[in-house]
Amino acid sequence: MIKNYFKIAWRNLWKNKLFSLINIISLAIGLSAFFVIGMMVYYDFSFDKFHPDGDRIYRITTDFISPEGDSYNPGVPGPLGEKIKEDFPGVETVSPIFTFSPRNVKTKGTAETFKNKQFAVFADESYFELFSYTWLAGSPNAALSRPNKVVLTEEQANKYFPNRAPQEIMGNVLIYNDSISVQVAGIVENFKKRSDLIFEEFVSYGTAGQFGHEDQFSNENWGNTNSASQLFIKIRENSNAEFIQKKLDALAKEHETEAAVKYGRHRKFHLQPLSDVHFNPNYSIFNYSSSQASKPVLLGLGLIAIFLLVLACINFINLNTAQATQRAKEIGIRKTLGGSKKQLIFQFLGETFILTLLSAILSIILAVWLLEIFTNFIPEGLNLGLLADPVLILFLFGFLLLVTFFSGFYPALVLSHFKPVSVLKSQVFKGSDKTSLRKSLTVFQFVIAQVFIIATLFVGKQIDFMMTRDMGFKTEAIAYISTPWHESSFDKRLRFIETLKDHPQVREVSLGGSPPASVNSTSTTVNYFDGTEEINTTLQLLSGDTNFLNLYDIDLLAGRSLRNDTIREYVINETYLRRIGLENPQDAIGKSVSQGDQSYLIVGVMEDFNQRSLKTEIEPMAFKGDWSRSSFSMFRTVHFSIQNQNGSWSSVIETAEGSWNEIYPGESFHMEFMDETIKKFYEREQSMNQLLNWATGLSILISCLGLLGLVIHTTERRRKEIGIRKILGASIIQLNLLLSKDFLVLVGLAFVIAAPIAWWGLHNWLQDFAYKTNISWWIFLLSGLGMVSIAIIIITIKTISTAIANPVKSLRTE
Repeated sequence: MIKNYFKIAWRNLWKNKLFSLINIISLAIGLSAFFVIGMMVYYDFSFDKFHPDGDRIYRITTDFISPEGDSYNPGVPGPLGEKIKEDFPGVETVSPIFTFSPRNVKTKGTAETFKNKQFAVFADESYFELFSYTWLAGSPNAALSRPNKVVLTEEQANKYFPNRAPQEIMGNVLIYNDSISVQVAGIVENFKKRSDLIFEEFVSYGTAGQFGHEDQFSNENWGNTNSASQLFIKIRENSNAEFIQKKLDALAKEHETEAAVKYGRHRKFHLQPLSDVHFNPNYSIFNYSSSQASKPVLLGLGLIAIFLLVLACINFINLNTAQATQRAKEIGIRKTLGGSKKQLIFQFLGETFILTLLSAILSIILAVWLLEIFTNFIPEGLNLGLLADPVLILFLFGFLLLVTFFSGFYPALVLSHFKPVSVLKSQVFKGSDKTSLRKSLTVFQFVIAQVFIIATLFVGKQIDFMMTRDMGFKTEAIAYISTPWHESSFDKRLRFIETLKDHPQVREVSLGGSPPASVNSTSTTVNYFDGTEEINTTLQLLSGDTNFLNLYDIDLLAGRSLRNDTIREYVINETYLRRIGLENPQDAIGKSVSQGDQSYLIVGVMEDFNQRSLKTEIEPMAFKGDWSRSSFSMFRTVHFSIQNQNGSWSSVIETAEGSWNEIYPGESFHMEFMDETIKKFYEREQSMNQLLNWATGLSILISCLGLLGLVIHTTERRRKEIGIRKILGASIIQLNLLLSKDFLVLVGLAFVIAAPIAWWGLHNWLQDFAYKTNISWWIFLLSGLGMVSIAIIIITIKTISTAIANPVKSLRTE
């Protein structure tokens, strides 16, 4: 019997090729989007789920609360770990780590050098008690118990010692930073499953002092919070995370300074669950080159996928209920011959399953295409190979059954309810046409499409606003090169600058810190006394020489720039001017701010400019020189501008790279452009816009396919009416208007519903931006007109082809 069901199902699908094709294509589009987005969601939510007792593992982070706002740091003060070991009986394991990047690593006895290594960490044996690794050589209890020991992952060991077994590598020596000898004491397998713990070499904690990090581990240094110094703990089974958090709050309060309390600045230690590390943007992950997953973004992606799939299912319901008259006699005869309602429902669900299965096969091909399109948006490591995961296979099979039920059950129920007597009298739809449901579903489809169109237009407008808005300083034809961080020679930087100055296409050169807008930041806390009260403010610092402001076209509103690079003077911005209660820039000249026992003279006021993306407000800032050059110079970046001429950049780059290789041999050369830096601020928004473009296109395509199917069905049912009207003198335009008006009313109603929904969503989205464009009325008008135009084109194509047909042919056939 089941075999006959499938035979009949296949024959019906083949008989109605056009409607079957529309259903298959729309379902395939919806399924492909759902598969790709579903893989993205599953991929991100599967990180670090394999650790034993992972629900009891936490990272301790630091929150800073101040009058200017809250800030966050994944690091903690060095003494915190020891204090928790001593005073927190509810904690089972305490594992401090300190991430670092060795300048170079050499294998003893060979000439090979590995430079700028990443994912190295200082750790002790407690780390391997907390996280379970498979050991290929060595022991977790002894490997890091003494200084100058290192544990390598299998992949890292093969890089340092290729073609050697783990036991052969044990005892070999690595030379860090040209002078620090460290012996291999263990080798572990790389994690087979996805993890944010991407460390590749674990150097014993007792070795950290040899790398110059003694101050990070001082038992008295509670005031230093370094993002590299992090702490993981595992609480006991019978312990409570809330209790541990209360003890951490008390500990943070105990170590508050009087000055911090005076100015309303507080620090809080926060228990971050291991499952939150992959998603929480406040504290970052360890792979800084990888963008962090966002739960709100994943939720938005999930909603888009669900909407696209629902659109496809609506098409199926609409087209199958619309085709009911063509199946009426078949159903009537089968019921007359003894067919039950249950059998008919299974028959129609079988047809739906075949369509769904064909759509799923086609969707996998489309998914490959979508993965290629969204390469920049999809996390590295995500590919169709993920579909081989047993969990996903079971989920997808169950999901196809769910789609089959959702898409096919209602049409099957409608068709199976036909009464044999009414069918054979051709009265199946008398008083029971399901057009109201189809109209409601069609409106729902176009509401989703309209919302996507409006959102796409507006997000594009906001991105264009951000990309073209004046940042307050010059961004075109400016580049900067950061010199090696470990290279302390100031003379080498001066030599490099002189080489650039000699190039005829280079206009200006400056030596300083980070550019005016950057992801990097340096700040300090200063006090200003206005005669009645002391104003304490966090001040962003911008470092540069006497030509820095001129190169970036940052104008002075009052006073002067710095006299030289090392004098202790400040040029403040307008925001800080207002923060200390002054309106006239000239009034700030000659005033002083203090930091501890030091006093710094304000010699100038510069115009405000955006230090970050337009999502954030302009912060109080001061421009300063290189005060601490004798111990550590802040001037480590070379900035320069060129004349806007064709071919200028290639010549300048060639000269800069040649000079770099001569002055810094063996160091990697990397030049960044100011306008590209600004674009990077909005990578997420640009990815979102790209995704919205495709979601909009797919939603319009699915909706239009459904509309096309309904138009075909309507024109076929009204073919005789069209023939009669044409004989009586109706023009093609009149016939088109007659057939179009009902559908256009549905599109118009969809716009009326979609407009306030889109406005509400966009208004909420804009709250994340300090600087934003207006929600313009023309976006809604353009969206509505665009959707109406598309609908008219689809309707017109089919109605004209029906209207120009010979009316005699339609009237003589029954």
